[in-house]
Amino acid sequence: MNRKLLVHVAAPIAVGAVVLSGCGGSSSGGSSGGGKKTIALAYQGPLSGDNAQLGINMDNAVKLAVKQANDKGDLPFTLKFVDADDQGTPDGGPPAAQKLIAQSDVLAVVGPAFSGATKASEPLFSQAHLLSVSPSATNPQLTSYGFSTFYRVVPPDDAQGKEAAKYIAKTLNSKKTYSIDDKSEYGVGLSGVLEPALKGLGVSVIHDGIPPTKDYSAEAQKVVGAHVDTVYYSGYFAEFALFTKALKAAGYKGNLMGGDGDKDQQYVVQAGAKNAEGTIFSCPCADATVDPKAADFAQAYKAMFNADPGTYSPEAYDAANSVISILKQVGAGATRQKVADAYKSVDFQGITKEIKFSPNGEVAGTTIFIYQVKNGKIAVLGTTADLVKG
Repeated sequence: MNRKLLVHVAAPIAVGAVVLSGCGGSSSGGSSGGGKKTIALAYQGPLSGDNAQLGINMDNAVKLAVKQANDKGDLPFTLKFVDADDQGTPDGGPPAAQKLIAQSDVLAVVGPAFSGATKASEPLFSQAHLLSVSPSATNPQLTSYGFSTFYRVVPPDDAQGKEAAKYIAKTLNSKKTYSIDDKSEYGVGLSGVLEPALKGLGVSVIHDGIPPTKDYSAEAQKVVGAHVDTVYYSGYFAEFALFTKALKAAGYKGNLMGGDGDKDQQYVVQAGAKNAEGTIFSCPCADATVDPKAADFAQAYKAMFNADPGTYSPEAYDAANSVISILKQVGAGATRQKVADAYKSVDFQGITKEIKFSPNGEVAGTTIFIYQVKNGKIAVLGTTADLVKG
């Protein structure tokens, strides 16, 4: 994911028994009050801005994983949580990364969350030998740049774009699709996979790219005039909500679909439940609220934050716990280099999948889920493997 807009939104304050430092937290290193060495696990992502909720979903999940690891009592060190707000932007990525790198007790990072911030941050993490495991950055090219310490626990948009195209062509039976992206690293990457896949399936495609704006009325009129069956938006939920409102006002009646950056309950809130009803999403993300394997996590998350886990919360939780398993394995003598080296061979059974990687940092497995707004709530319909026939 990638993000351009910088409107401030306050992040919620988390609770819990673990020592928590904010994004400006200092690095003390050394030993905790109980005599154990303190090691920090960090999160980097958007904690402010129009689409901050996606980052908060992940930030909370990492906090929970750290709290549970400390509460279990079998760590040879005390685990501390810190975070850094990159606002989801390429410009915000390097300062947030430098803030974490400067804290010597930070031995691994869950994140960055958005693709643009990831691309901008990873050269710094690699140079610092600091492990970085993204729960959600899906641009296909991210694992091709040679970042030595970068991994992600979700499949790239090579998978999402192709599976979304199959759903549009074979399940929605769309003959003509309007594909629009927000010109971000994430949006362009997703539409760049989706469109040729649609064409290969015999679907006529109209493409447009428009940076985030507050007025989508002209674009909506273009869509209505194109007489398409389906609109697919590759971007983030705040803009998709505005676009949806404009489309409905212009009289659009066809299928409306977006990618994982659009899938958040705030989309429904901001678009309005009536406008959002029926909207479809593709996402390489599981729904922890309905998955029996994630029931304990969902319950603990709700107890700690008084909210259900959101998009990419389970993936962030898995990323954090896979890193914690390596920190525990390496022990109190862990260094950044030792942790990064050991993580190459991680094999951790998470609640969303088995976390293990190919040499280029891609996770095994490419499951893509389809969601839809029903009665004002985003509900999972199933996987594309189940929903796409033929």
